[in-house]
Amino acid sequence: MALPLNISELINGQTVESERIEFKEGWNPEAILHTLCAFANDMNNWGGGYIIIGIKSENGKNVLPPAGLNTEQLNSYQKKLIELCHKITPNYFPVSSPEKYQGKHILVLWAPGGETRPYKTPKTLAKKSEQFYYVRRFSSTVKANTSEEHQLFNLAAKVPFDDRINHNASIDDYNPHLIKSFLKQADSDLHSTMDSMSLKDLCARMQIARGPKEYLKPVNAGLLLFTDNPEKYFRDTRIEVVEYQDDIGDKFTEKIFTGPIHIQLQNALQYIKNIVIKEEIRKIPDQAKAMRFFNYPYLAIEESLANAVYHKSYEERNPIVVNVRYDKIEILSVPGPVSPIDNKMLKKQVVTAGNYRNRRIGDFLKEIDLTEGRSTGFPKIRRAMKFNGSPPPGFETNKTRDYFLTILPIHSKFKTKLRLVSNTSEQVGEQVSEQVIKILEYCKIPKKKQEILKYIGLSAVFMNYKRHILPLIEKGLLELTIPDKPQSSKQKYKTTEKGLTVLKR
Repeated sequence: MALPLNISELINGQTVESERIEFKEGWNPEAILHTLCAFANDMNNWGGGYIIIGIKSENGKNVLPPAGLNTEQLNSYQKKLIELCHKITPNYFPVSSPEKYQGKHILVLWAPGGETRPYKTPKTLAKKSEQFYYVRRFSSTVKANTSEEHQLFNLAAKVPFDDRINHNASIDDYNPHLIKSFLKQADSDLHSTMDSMSLKDLCARMQIARGPKEYLKPVNAGLLLFTDNPEKYFRDTRIEVVEYQDDIGDKFTEKIFTGPIHIQLQNALQYIKNIVIKEEIRKIPDQAKAMRFFNYPYLAIEESLANAVYHKSYEERNPIVVNVRYDKIEILSVPGPVSPIDNKMLKKQVVTAGNYRNRRIGDFLKEIDLTEGRSTGFPKIRRAMKFNGSPPPGFETNKTRDYFLTILPIHSKFKTKLRLVSNTSEQVGEQVSEQVIKILEYCKIPKKKQEILKYIGLSAVFMNYKRHILPLIEKGLLELTIPDKPQSSKQKYKTTEKGLTVLKR
């Protein structure tokens, strides 16, 4: 990997402060190990540092021309480096870059501040050597004292994913037009002054880029909102709206929304508002005013979907799925709520969480009035459903918090225009698709859900299970082989007598 700066300027201290550079004439594994650990801990938030091997140091200053390394040493040191870094806990690996300077080969180790600090490493390379935390004091690497250890642990709260630096992206990946549009929508003062600023200065001001000046990099939240295609960095970052035409679940249409997450949220909501939401007006005898209500209140959908965008994990490769069924809307995101929220707490009128996932994303969404955050969404959804005369919403997860599901039942008096499929086996047999037949045939011999999904060409993720297997269980076409332990790792699914009847028909 190329270094993010000019090698000559690095060696001469023109772009990086001397406290962040250490010169080594040769391979000194213990000293290198301790300094890598110190740079990884980055107690002063300098952005890590650089170890330059092949240049002698006297009184903290480089001695030029370089002593240099031969080709064999370059290869040998890089191999030894991998073994050496496994001794750092948790594992930490710098970027090694062989360079040529003033006609000599040198090896530059670039050690950015680590994301899972604090790091510790053995005092010596002897077996069972005691481990210590190391830090930088000015231009020296030293063992952390008690006060410094406390400071490291205060910094150790893991940087949330949405606020982490993304080393695989560049500031130039940001689209300034997206940033300007957002600032205008948020009515920010930056909107009127951003044209006179460089992109780097603007990103630093918005805190969507971090790092030392020679290595300013985007953070994940910025990439999710201000790049044209966030899926380039975070797979399956999209919203899928699936409309089912029957109650079995094998006939559906799908609309996929991609792009910056706040824009895909707005577009998905507009689509649902235009296509899914219907209003009904009923005349009431002896009254001049008619009764008006919707199949689903828009406000409840807006808050539910915004919460899903706010709280999903963008580390996991799962889209947000909106299932529009004939009697309800389900909004599914992965994973589930953060601890201590569980199913019992979700049934309460007020849900209070001590921790929040994606605080930066939440802040951005609040700036443009797409979410309120701090668990206010639950009461807001309940109020919207009640005001519309709809049944109360449902919120659920499982014991391991693998998913979060919001259920918005349809208004009980709304006249759905979808043709419902009868529960009789004869009519079910007429409506099933080739895929359902394929699954029922395959499951004559019990199969695990992963096997079923693989058989029909899908990945073994929860939404595929919920979309293609669970409806068949609910219709009595498949059954669990261990019904009292639905989460068992040995669980399999078998075609029922009803399912066999459907196959015969």
